[in-house]
Amino acid sequence: MNSADYLLRAESLTKKVTSPEGELTILDDVSLDIAAGESAAVVGPSGAGKTTLLSLLAGLDEPTSGQVWLNGEELTDLDEDGRASLRNREVGFIFQSFHLLPSLTAIENVLLPLELSATPNANDRAREALVEVGLDHRLRHYPRQLSGGEKQRVAIARAFVTAPSLLFADEPTGNLDNKTGGRILSLLFDLNAAAGTTLVLVTHDLDAADRCDRLLELASGRLV
Repeated sequence: MNSADYLLRAESLTKKVTSPEGELTILDDVSLDIAAGESAAVVGPSGAGKTTLLSLLAGLDEPTSGQVWLNGEELTDLDEDGRASLRNREVGFIFQSFHLLPSLTAIENVLLPLELSATPNANDRAREALVEVGLDHRLRHYPRQLSGGEKQRVAIARAFVTAPSLLFADEPTGNLDNKTGGRILSLLFDLNAAAGTTLVLVTHDLDAADRCDRLLELASGRLV
């Protein structure tokens, strides 16, 4: 198979940073392939390089060396604007800290990516996305008026509303209690299965990792 046969492919990804102690290698020669519709959990101890890997795969950061292909297009060959454009078309994000804009209501937060891509019927799509995550009664509420679980539901609606081919979730239940986190994970996997989205999940939660098709374990910046 070549890079076009996978939705996401990384080859020899390395990330080094300079610190007062000298050069540190955060990721060391990581290669992986993820097929369309597949779900993959990235696990490993704190400091193993999980979030750095996600940032490189999403084109949010640039590797010191190595290449990433997303849907057949070489992400690492694009400039910042090109990477942003590809992300807007192909990628959804869910973060541990929700990343909602506090000055916008729930529906306005979900509308944001649709407006950036000038999507027709944006209001209707944003409303439907919030109904799907059970927040039809919270459309006009601001993030400060929502519980942690509700904020993450808004973030999930925002991630899915553009029908991305790839979804990155970085510790999506990290700021939630176990019961709420369990419900959020079930919602995430249900929506993901229904949409046929490719999922890359960074998690410390082994139960969540077990629900994925594949396990990618990082230790000291290398895939085990």
